[in-house]
Amino acid sequence: MKIVRTITEMQEQMQKLKSEGKTIGYVPTMGFLHEGHISLMKNARPENDIVVLSIFVNPLQFGPSEDLDAYPRDFDRDHKIAETEGVDFIFYPSAEEMYPGNASVKVSVVERTDVLCGKSRPGHFDGVATVLFKLFNIIQPTRAYFGLKDAQQVAVVDGMIRDFNFPIQLIPVETVREEDGLAKSSRNVYLNHEERIQAVELSKSLKMAKLAIENGERNPDEIVGSMKNHINENTTGTVDYIEIYSYPELERLKTLKGKVIIALAVKFSKARLIDNTILEVE
Repeated sequence: MKIVRTITEMQEQMQKLKSEGKTIGYVPTMGFLHEGHISLMKNARPENDIVVLSIFVNPLQFGPSEDLDAYPRDFDRDHKIAETEGVDFIFYPSAEEMYPGNASVKVSVVERTDVLCGKSRPGHFDGVATVLFKLFNIIQPTRAYFGLKDAQQVAVVDGMIRDFNFPIQLIPVETVREEDGLAKSSRNVYLNHEERIQAVELSKSLKMAKLAIENGERNPDEIVGSMKNHINENTTGTVDYIEIYSYPELERLKTLKGKVIIALAVKFSKARLIDNTILEVE
């Protein structure tokens, strides 16, 4: 496995491999790897000749109230995990390498961002799109792997790939879950014992919604109301949002049809958990 720290070297390596007809699978991360990242690497490995992992804590996607310096970092640990998963290259640039001066062009995401978590993080997805635009040009992947735990990010990347004609296949990867159904997250460690027991009700509420749709319910307000009642009655958490949209367009629906996402966020005492399910509605 090779660690590359400069854009020039990374581009040279990727161009050489592509000229040899190699396929490149790409997993973008901000490091401090967890089971979700490992799942992306495990999906990428058998589908590509070369697997590239990037580790870059992107300052552009941090808001004024979010502490960039406090973001957890452990490159040695990440390196060992990547090696175990058969990664061929780690692209590990500095902020100065990625953003050497003031940008003359900005990337602005105009759709799919004013709902779900994006509603409370203005400008966040502009930062995500900007860094991915650069990383896609540097690495030139055949396939790019993103976790559906952050389904809104996947939707934004889907739009960016389409709008800017990147020759990249987007591979969404299912959310990794605990045995009881709770979506795995680094935030789960901040739940106290009682909250951890209650947290499974989030995924249960999504299963209830899916069952209601299978039984013929098509009114999104009815489903959202039932989910809110279930979470309020079975947890001490506070519902931040429960929303249903078309996917990946993230547009409101009066009646459920086609591909939809049901997404939620719930605040516990020291952790805000998100989860979602995506399904086809006949």
